[in-house]
Amino acid sequence: MKVIKNVAQMQKIASSHLKSGDEIGLVPTMGALHEGHISLISQSEKNNDITIVSIFVNPIQFGPNEDYLKYPRPILKDIEICRKNHVDYIFMPLVENMFPANYETFIEVKTLQDILCGLFRTNHFAGVATVVAKLFNISCAERAYFGIKDFQQLKIIEKLIKDLNFRTKIVPCSIVRERSGLAISSRNSYLSVEEKNISGNIYKILKEAAEDFKTKDLNVVKRDAVNKFKKIPVSKIDYTEIVNFYDLSPADKNTKKAVFTVAVWIGKTRLIDNTVMTKQSKL
Repeated sequence: MKVIKNVAQMQKIASSHLKSGDEIGLVPTMGALHEGHISLISQSEKNNDITIVSIFVNPIQFGPNEDYLKYPRPILKDIEICRKNHVDYIFMPLVENMFPANYETFIEVKTLQDILCGLFRTNHFAGVATVVAKLFNISCAERAYFGIKDFQQLKIIEKLIKDLNFRTKIVPCSIVRERSGLAISSRNSYLSVEEKNISGNIYKILKEAAEDFKTKDLNVVKRDAVNKFKKIPVSKIDYTEIVNFYDLSPADKNTKKAVFTVAVWIGKTRLIDNTVMTKQSKL
């Protein structure tokens, strides 16, 4: 395994593998690697000749009042995790190498970026789309692996791929959860023991909503879920929305496949989660 910090060097190495006929898998991360990331790495290892894990805390996707400076950066632990999981290259560029002082080019995915988390995190998804596009170009990836916990992010990247004709294929991967049901996230480290116990109820509520969606009216499903979140209690609800699985448009009574996606605060920590919901088939 090699750790590469220079953009041009990583691009040269990836291009060489591409010319040799190797298929490259990319696992984009911001570090603080956990079981969720390991599941992405494992999938890439199965599908590709070469696996690149990028570790880059992307400054342009953080708002002015967000946690960029305190975001966990356990670099030595991350390197060891990658080594144990047979990663071929870690791409760990410096900020000034990715976004030099004269950097002026940004990518926006209109409509999809301005709903759900985008309403609460200004310019977040422009930052995500821009850095992901750069990583695709640098890595020459045949496939890139993303967890479906960040469902809006996944749909934005899929749209980016389609609209800009990237050769990279997106491989969505299942959410990895703690025993309590809490979706594994780097930000879970911010939670106290009590807050973690409370957070385990998020997925329980989502599962109950998915069951209700089969037979009940959308508004009833959402209302009941919101009432349950308030009883946990969460400290704040950013949104609880039921959207179309395919394009994130608001679900309606004719929607057969939907996603119940939520962003709630437990103490001072913002957590997102979702579950896919399908209508009961009529006989």
